[in-house]
Amino acid sequence: MTDYPVEDTRGLVFLADGALAFAGPYLHQDRHPDHTHSFVEIALIVGGTGVHRSMTGRRPLATGDVILLRPGVWHGYESCDGLRLYNCGFSTDLLHRELAWTREEPLLGHLLWTGPYASQRRGILTGRLPDPALAEAANHLDALGRGPDHGDVIGRLILFLTVLSRAMPGPPPGTSATHPAVTQAIRLLETDPARPWNLADLAGRLGLSPGYLVRIFKATTGLPPVAYLSRHRVEAAAHLLLHTTDPITQIAQSVGWPDQNYFARRFRAHYGLSASTYRRRFTDAAHGVTGGHRARG
Repeated sequence: MTDYPVEDTRGLVFLADGALAFAGPYLHQDRHPDHTHSFVEIALIVGGTGVHRSMTGRRPLATGDVILLRPGVWHGYESCDGLRLYNCGFSTDLLHRELAWTREEPLLGHLLWTGPYASQRRGILTGRLPDPALAEAANHLDALGRGPDHGDVIGRLILFLTVLSRAMPGPPPGTSATHPAVTQAIRLLETDPARPWNLADLAGRLGLSPGYLVRIFKATTGLPPVAYLSRHRVEAAAHLLLHTTDPITQIAQSVGWPDQNYFARRFRAHYGLSASTYRRRFTDAAHGVTGGHRARG
């Protein structure tokens, strides 16, 4: 890739049509404004210092730090002094197709699917790589950025993610490989989020008892099924807020929360902003980028 297939429209960063993944170096000085993404983003700090700003607070950054953000999460940088980072992004289409198998692998499944969904993380997973892992990860990202075809890009992306999954905080103790029924349950929930799911309904569709379903679901994901569905719904709502002009009440209904007040509470609890403020900040208000640019090596 000689250029990054990324476009920025007033605070919403998205992949260009047809693009699946990208990687490249950036340099931030002073401040980089709050923004959000339509793709999974991973930032790998390789030099300098700064502060990462998100709904989880402010976090000082140093070499080796890693930040993984699910689609829709907003963040920015401040107090940057030569903050050098690799940004890697890949589409949700790629996540649900070529990387779908990662759900069933404990470390990668935690990295990409369940770790960021934990209630206290709200779509963000952070960690720090030791020097050998940092060098290996940066090497894969450099190669990914030069990847000439689809196969090379996917291969390098998987190698990079594997390095991260081994070095980042892992799944909770006792987390097991994905039970086939859990995979089926997740597909049901994500395919039809507007359905008024409850535990008895989901367990009945799978031919399991509710108690057993909760046990195997939590053993795999760290979350009960209803909590997992809530994370998926709020992420889907954020996507619709950014990519459509549908009324917020219609979006709430489409993701399975017809009660507008309940939707408002769940959205604010996850993103730290009301749905209307989130939409206005990242699609209407113009944001100037101060002190940040693509680094060319």
